[in-house]
Amino acid sequence: MNQSSKIYVAGHKGLVGSALVKVLNQSGFTNVIGKSHAEMDLQNQSQVLEFFESEKPEYVFLAAAKVGGIHANNTYPAEFIFSNLQIQNNIIDASYRYGIKKLCFLGSSCIYPKFAKQPMDEGQLLDGKLEPTNEPYAVAKIAGIVMCQSYNRQYGTNYISVMPTNLYGPGDNYHPENSHVLPALIRRFHEAKKQNLPEVVIWGTGKPLREFLYSEDMARACVFLMQHYDVSGDPKGGEHVNVGSGIEVSIKELAETVKEVVGYQGNLVLDPTKPDGTPRKLLDVSKLHQMGWKHQVELKEGVRLAYEDFLQKGVHTP
Repeated sequence: MNQSSKIYVAGHKGLVGSALVKVLNQSGFTNVIGKSHAEMDLQNQSQVLEFFESEKPEYVFLAAAKVGGIHANNTYPAEFIFSNLQIQNNIIDASYRYGIKKLCFLGSSCIYPKFAKQPMDEGQLLDGKLEPTNEPYAVAKIAGIVMCQSYNRQYGTNYISVMPTNLYGPGDNYHPENSHVLPALIRRFHEAKKQNLPEVVIWGTGKPLREFLYSEDMARACVFLMQHYDVSGDPKGGEHVNVGSGIEVSIKELAETVKEVVGYQGNLVLDPTKPDGTPRKLLDVSKLHQMGWKHQVELKEGVRLAYEDFLQKGVHTP
């Protein structure tokens, strides 16, 4: 990509997409475009094809997706598999039809088996059963990886796939039921602080280990890989790349960090009757590190930046 290349960010208003737009602009790219859901329904193939026909982007970051935490995945499994398959099918195929130079497809670390060997390296994809609570979403993302590889193998395209760990940052979803764990904790501790509540109850035992990455670090990794990771000519279609910090914390430690940043003075209570989800999810990011990229923002600083954004913008509950 050069500074004037026309770059389409699908999902440019979401957590990852907005971070991509910000990082691309900061990096000097001057022709970054996006369309809101009101302007274009990515599940509508004809609308997507019309967009590619008229705008003719050269590079595509596919960051659009229907996402959510354990509750949302359990409640809307049909929507999670259907919507994500529709979105990625339409954009990947349109990218091929209109000859874009390179595409970056964003997946999720939930593509790996529930009891994968830790840390999870790229070779463990499809090595075992998925976590049941987010299987529909994971299957859709796995389909996206295989679709990119298949187009690369058959058509000689250069479509790369990146699998981020748990992301957080500006523009996150703070819905009380449908959000991921870190933004959910920010909202709950903030509201408990405002209401002078004596305690905040956290789902599960607090023992599961999770890895977190600030959204703008993820965006920087995507731009880095678009510039430096080439899969064209790979007979297997190119392997996806894990993107994470390589550092894990327990849910209890995470909650304590958020509690400290928010300044909540009450008690933290664990509810072991609620589900924990996968016991451990740490990505092996050695492949990315060997290419020369590492994260910049550590967890406590990232939570502080995310909380500042939460306070400035108010609660975002799509």
